[in-house]
Amino acid sequence: MTKTNREPLCDDLSGENCGLKKVLNILGGKWKIMILCVIDNMEIARYGDLRRAVFGITNTMLAQSLKEMELDGLVERKQYDEMPVRVEYSLTEKAKSIIPILLELKKWGELNL
Repeated sequence: MTKTNREPLCDDLSGENCGLKKVLNILGGKWKIMILCVIDNMEIARYGDLRRAVFGITNTMLAQSLKEMELDGLVERKQYDEMPVRVEYSLTEKAKSIIPILLELKKWGELNL
């Protein structure tokens, strides 16, 4: 069998230069894609909105996921100097650019799973 000239998903899965591995590192896990979905649907979401919408997530996991997503440049956190403090989350342009890819994955899942 001959190898076709097509682009591999990853040349070196253990390497740091694999784009797919980088994506899985920042979007992997049980909750992050679900959080992206909620913020994408709402455009701007507060912590309580996310807590109610992402069924089964704990406060600790939600806070940790949001912090990681902020550090990875996927969500923007805006805090208002009010009492009580109000914090809103929105998607960055970086996160918005992956939404069409996630929609394709969704369609694939509906057809194949």
